[in-house]
Amino acid sequence: MQPIRGFWVRSKRRSTSASISASETTQNGQRSAVEGTVYKALIRPLLYLLPAEAAHHLAFGALRMLAAIPGVVALMRRVFHQTGPSSHVRALGLDFPNPIGLAAGFDKDAVGYEALGAMGFGFVEVGTLTGQAQPGNPKPRLFRLPKDRALVNRLGFNNRGSADAVARLQRPRRTIVGVNIGKTKVVPEEQALGDYVASAKRVGPYADYVAVNVSSPNTPGLRNLQAAEKLRPLLAAVKEALNEVSPGRQVPLLVKIAPDLADEDVDAVADLALELGLDGIIATNTTVARDGLASSADDVERCGAGGLSGPPLQERSMEVLQRLRAKVGDPMVLISVGGIETPEQARERLEAGATLVQVYTAFVYEGPWLPSRLAKGVASSSNPLAGMR
Repeated sequence: MQPIRGFWVRSKRRSTSASISASETTQNGQRSAVEGTVYKALIRPLLYLLPAEAAHHLAFGALRMLAAIPGVVALMRRVFHQTGPSSHVRALGLDFPNPIGLAAGFDKDAVGYEALGAMGFGFVEVGTLTGQAQPGNPKPRLFRLPKDRALVNRLGFNNRGSADAVARLQRPRRTIVGVNIGKTKVVPEEQALGDYVASAKRVGPYADYVAVNVSSPNTPGLRNLQAAEKLRPLLAAVKEALNEVSPGRQVPLLVKIAPDLADEDVDAVADLALELGLDGIIATNTTVARDGLASSADDVERCGAGGLSGPPLQERSMEVLQRLRAKVGDPMVLISVGGIETPEQARERLEAGATLVQVYTAFVYEGPWLPSRLAKGVASSSNPLAGMR
């Protein structure tokens, strides 16, 4: 299928329709709070009896089984109370129904994005997909830190490979789908460019945008590719590959960076994005830092190495967002991710310069009503830059 272009018709924003009423917002918030309480009181405790990765596979598998029943996805769109035209965002040549996205890592193989979109996400980023199928790192490799509402993962890009995902990305869909691509672990750094290009050529014709992931801490040497002298030829080659396989349109290209970059390296990525004419930057991935956690040292040590996600990332993710916006100016799309849990936090990111936002860890802790709650919570706050991108 062809990627979404203008599936949703964006209404003209008028002062009388730019926000939902205060009473409706309160009513929706109260309803979502009740639904969220049901998840936290009944469903989450059962999932927590399982290891984190097993719980993910069980919950996501159940969702996909339900979505396979005719009519269920349409029913889900009604149950999760889709937002109206006032929350649409125009960016990357697309009309996003709302600015709340699901970050890469949840739907690694593009097997359930339509069901996830029906839950209220404005877009879903699938992957990370690599040039070759790979099992990822040994288990256990995903851990909870409940006192911090955080996760630690060292999954290592476990996926079936970019070639395997193509058939599913070709299916007709209503959901905006970005595709996150990364390096195969066994591919040496000096051959990384070819590995990324192979994936880009496969998924480019069917992706609404492509994100180059050079920031996961769980693939040895991957973060070395964030250095400008290595990142420049990589991004240029991926951009050329996307133009080659999609001559009739420009596939939006973004790069995803780590929160652990020094400020001067963040600036270097921003300058490079402008130089190469990238469409956007996703900031940020998980962190290897373990500072300021409420969890005990023993609990943190038990998790071991890996990327930390959730509320501990809030401050640094906001800092990187603000720094990037100051460097790149208004036109470039910035997708902010890291520690967002509430409508207020999502709104703060939008007001700080984010075009769109993504969540992951909060979705695990808060449950299925989170995306619609966030979308409705920010609907009353228009993003002044959204229509420009």
